[in-house]
Amino acid sequence: MERQIHKQLLAWKTSGNRKPLILQGARQVGKTWILKDFAAKEYKNLAYISCENNERMHELFSDYDTMRIIRGISALTGETITPGETLIFIDEIQEIPKAISSLKYFCENQNEYHIAVAGSLLGIALHEGESFPVGKVDVIQLYPMNFEEFLMAMKKDKLLEVLKSKNWNEICQLRTEFIENLRMYYFTGGMPEVVDLFVKTQDIPKVRALQNRILSDYAFDISKHAPKAEIPKISLVWNSIPAHLAKENKKFVYGALRKGARAAQYEDAIQWLVNAGLAYKITRVSKAAMPLTFYEESEVFKLFMHDCGLFGALSKTPPDLILLGSKVFEEYKGAFTEQFVLQELKATENVFIHYYTNTDSTLEIDFILQHETEILPVEVKAEANLQSKSLKSFLSKNPGLHALRFSMAEYREQENLTNVPLYCVSEFFIH
Repeated sequence: MERQIHKQLLAWKTSGNRKPLILQGARQVGKTWILKDFAAKEYKNLAYISCENNERMHELFSDYDTMRIIRGISALTGETITPGETLIFIDEIQEIPKAISSLKYFCENQNEYHIAVAGSLLGIALHEGESFPVGKVDVIQLYPMNFEEFLMAMKKDKLLEVLKSKNWNEICQLRTEFIENLRMYYFTGGMPEVVDLFVKTQDIPKVRALQNRILSDYAFDISKHAPKAEIPKISLVWNSIPAHLAKENKKFVYGALRKGARAAQYEDAIQWLVNAGLAYKITRVSKAAMPLTFYEESEVFKLFMHDCGLFGALSKTPPDLILLGSKVFEEYKGAFTEQFVLQELKATENVFIHYYTNTDSTLEIDFILQHETEILPVEVKAEANLQSKSLKSFLSKNPGLHALRFSMAEYREQENLTNVPLYCVSEFFIH
């Protein structure tokens, strides 16, 4: 399946300041596949090796003699390693902390070699492991497939072509087909194995069973890799995310986890999920001004999952409710739609995401974005009804800002507001 990250990887390969690459992302988003596919298309050969259950790799990284390590990888893989022609791919690198540390020395001593690494729960290892090679690596984040990548997988070339053209009249004419595919994406989400199964079989029970298996794998990861004292807390937070997002006020409330729960008890659990790439923590800002980080209130936040398909499976939403009719866009206080918009935004380059409420929480703006030199208030509407007192009030108090509304309505430009169809979220930010 084609992935848009290929362009970023190609820019890394051809960069005059290239450093060893860390490809980060949640488990099963396709890190191994994309690097192997990239090597097949852009290199003469691939020297692939996995650190998982591999004692020879522990021996290989016993010290930081980079040329000895390269010779060892060549011997173990049977591949001739040539600078610029070979991609050295070290997978499951989190299993050997010294291998992560060695990237610093590859950068300093053998930067002519093209080295990429990836691994399950690598984000956890990088936050908890030994001597992260700060400034000595390039980092690219791989997210679940977005809606455009889903259309590519579904061979919807005409829809994709129209979407990229930004011809709003033509997009409007294909509205019904776009919505049907968006509904399917809400169900499948963007986990590559799930999308592949759906494309090949259209078997709804099998797709949901696969999603449940992935959720079980995540539960196993938590039990195996998280600190023992944090395991119950991590599981509790993870399973609570759909219920939090189904409320009118989607702010994460510790008391909803357990009576008397406090931030100090669950902060580490939340951070574990964020580091693992399974959850996105979107913090509140007190003011919509540049730069947003100056006005961040890190103790107040909304918590999202990384994938809307797994969101549906974890919440046990019946597939027919997602795939048939319009209820999925309207029910659960728009939880599916806000989850969808958030993950589309996360996969968009140079977009920094927060949200806003006033002091008494009577006015909420779903997202406040910093995109290049602009601050963009964003409202998410799960239906075509566009009445919103909050956004109108917010814009009146912040003259000069231009807002975005992602909804089921057609594209429309107004004085200080642009309405963008939901299925155009990611394409809207591409010039």
